Amino acid sequence: MTTTPIDLCVVGGGLAGLSAALRAAELGLKPVVLEQSAEQHYLCNSRMSSCVFHLASTNVLSPPAELERAVQAATQGTAHPGLVRALAGNAERAVRWLQGQGVRFIKGSAAAYHNFVVAPPATHKEGPFDIVGRGGDVLLRTLEAALAKAGGSIRRGVSARELLVRDGRCHGVLADAGGAQERIEARAVLIADGGFQANPELLREYGISPDPARVVQRNAGSGRGEGLRMAIAAGARTSGMLGFYGHVLCRDALSSDRLWPYPWLDLVAGAGMAVGPDGRRFADESRGGVYLANRMAALPDPASAIAIFDQAIWDGPGAAFLNPPNPRLPDHGGTVVTADTIEQLAGQLGLPAEALADEVRRHNAAVAAGGLDRLVPPRSQGPLAPQPIATAPFYGVPVAAGITHTMGGIAIDEHARAQHAGGAVFAGLYAAGSATGGVEGGEHAGYVGGLVKACVTGLLAAEHLAAEGGT
Repeated sequence: MTTTPIDLCVVGGGLAGLSAALRAAELGLKPVVLEQSAEQHYLCNSRMSSCVFHLASTNVLSPPAELERAVQAATQGTAHPGLVRALAGNAERAVRWLQGQGVRFIKGSAAAYHNFVVAPPATHKEGPFDIVGRGGDVLLRTLEAALAKAGGSIRRGVSARELLVRDGRCHGVLADAGGAQERIEARAVLIADGGFQANPELLREYGISPDPARVVQRNAGSGRGEGLRMAIAAGARTSGMLGFYGHVLCRDALSSDRLWPYPWLDLVAGAGMAVGPDGRRFADESRGGVYLANRMAALPDPASAIAIFDQAIWDGPGAAFLNPPNPRLPDHGGTVVTADTIEQLAGQLGLPAEALADEVRRHNAAVAAGGLDRLVPPRSQGPLAPQPIATAPFYGVPVAAGITHTMGGIAIDEHARAQHAGGAVFAGLYAAGSATGGVEGGEHAGYVGGLVKACVTGLLAAEHLAAEGGT
């Protein structure tokens, strides 16, 4: 067992961890990053990301007050006010800081919230691992090079196993380094190892899905909640454990890497409808694909839903946005069922014909008469407006929830300081990125953007530790 004194021990080498480590080094601290993977270009969600920097689908250059309103609207007022202010007040600073490290951004589309997309953009044309030299891969390579130049380092193949706590303060970790146990002493520890999306037991425990095996792992597989486990064992509090960021995917993505992370079917399911095995709707599709994916994951069989729509929707929303399902889904081998009538479509999909036809009639009548609130369940005036399902041929795509990262985690304050179960600050322990809770998630599955949250919380943690001095 060896001891290596440092200022900040960062658990996890994604965007949150590297941002914290690099900022700490800039401020004269000695950081070290522990990355569980031994690979040079280790997989993590940050590396696989399309790297769109936004806050609640709002341009990060917007005034902080506008960004605060956007976050509160997306989360329906459930987000921690101090964290919301911290994110809104530092979103632009985060992307400017990244630019100062050499990260290049482009405008990804006409949408204002696509103003900051890491260049060259990741297209994932050949699937989830088509990332080399693009997007998140470039982002992490750039930050690691800057970290090395600033005197910091990444230790690959080292996994933190336990937090060291003395007199109520975290002062390091016990780690597994190639089979040898190592005691790493530090003034503070930052947990930034992502969420727990790849841990089936935790997905069940926190009520995200009763059958995680039927949820598409739309992620790097590296977020297994180890940092969360360590923090809870040491007495840290959690926040907002229900909810995840993800999308509606073709059910075939459970067995085909060509069908994730794209295309997702959020827009066609939102314009049309999503039904269960009984041919009936089960969620408010207007609230968006992230919300719908959460409701699907909570079904007894998370891969039992079917998106129902028509030719007009397939040619409209189905062909819109980035990497759309029309034509990518059939081109990549995804199941797309068509029929001349709704009843015929139901027969091909194994759905009760009378129930599905009745549901489509109700949908069309509500769209025509403006009675969406009288549907069961009601449809809101959300971001995805419903369209008639009236133009043959009619379409059905078996779908499954795809989970990218969980939204809940370690409770933190506006300085990214972890909290004890009783609510007091957990001295010496910070958390950042998807390892944290308090902003997103909950019953509304409000999503505000993982990349900005990762970078901002990483920066704030490092800056608070530096300001704390030698204590």
